[in-house]
Amino acid sequence: MSLVVHLLQPPDEGSLAHLQAHLLPSIQLSLGSELPSDRNVDVLVAGRPKREHLAACPDLQALIIPFAGVPKETCDLMKEFPQISVHNLHYNAAATSEMALALLLAAAKFLLPIDRALRANDWTPRYKPNPALLMENKTVLVLGYGAIGKRVARACLGLGMRVKVLRRAGNEIESDSEVEVHPSDKLHQLLPETEVLFVCLPLTSETEGLIDKHALDLLPERAILVNVARGPIVNESALYEALMDGSLYAAGLDVWYSYPEDESTRSKTAPSQFPFHELDNVVMSPHRAGGTMELEFRRMETLADLLNTAAGGEPMPNSVDISLGY
Repeated sequence: MSLVVHLLQPPDEGSLAHLQAHLLPSIQLSLGSELPSDRNVDVLVAGRPKREHLAACPDLQALIIPFAGVPKETCDLMKEFPQISVHNLHYNAAATSEMALALLLAAAKFLLPIDRALRANDWTPRYKPNPALLMENKTVLVLGYGAIGKRVARACLGLGMRVKVLRRAGNEIESDSEVEVHPSDKLHQLLPETEVLFVCLPLTSETEGLIDKHALDLLPERAILVNVARGPIVNESALYEALMDGSLYAAGLDVWYSYPEDESTRSKTAPSQFPFHELDNVVMSPHRAGGTMELEFRRMETLADLLNTAAGGEPMPNSVDISLGY
């Protein structure tokens, strides 16, 4: 069937050509901040559409958010248009899960302070007690069992870790799986045996502040936290205090609490009100876990898959439940 698709923010020429090369011939593509006036749009691709964009498309069937997660303003707006289905792109799940493992290992092995010393020709860390932790046989808990969480869980199994995951859907165990799946209300029960905690959850009203001081206090000695989801899921002050006093052994953080407002502030915006940068037991990354050299081509291929599915008359995957926020 013919499908009219509008991209509110066009990609660069190379990425656009890559998208068009993967689309079925029946898909008509239009681009730009102005919606076409000569035809009805079936699918709108936009992360933060405005109300007037949706109102201008009376026959709009679906909104595709061209990244993972749903901005709060978009979630609130789409509640006013329940007839429009909302979908995500999980094009960066592989890259984000790889970064999660990189953050874990860098934090567990204290690679950054050791690297910094050797760059100054200082070999003394080699002759001091080794702070590195062995990951084999450690118990890991993955919060969120979506596209990223599943990849993280599989990678941890490959490291010889015992893997448990927490997800909203319930406690059913997947067939032929070595992963223990638990319902979300078991979080505090599982934390005392969690030696590595991965945060892979969407940020919603329910998950904001989920990992607070009490949750961090429940973790055992020498536990590590990795956050590749959203900063506010973990309480900012509680996280800093736990890392500073050593009750949390180490952390790998890709997501933060303060971001540059515009291009002019990119080189002078502290990621937190607390000096995480002074702590040797923290690995810091500026929210770039999902980024790779192949990023935009992967995004276009994933977008093409969704659009081709819709053009073929099948339901598009990656559906978002607006009432839940993910």
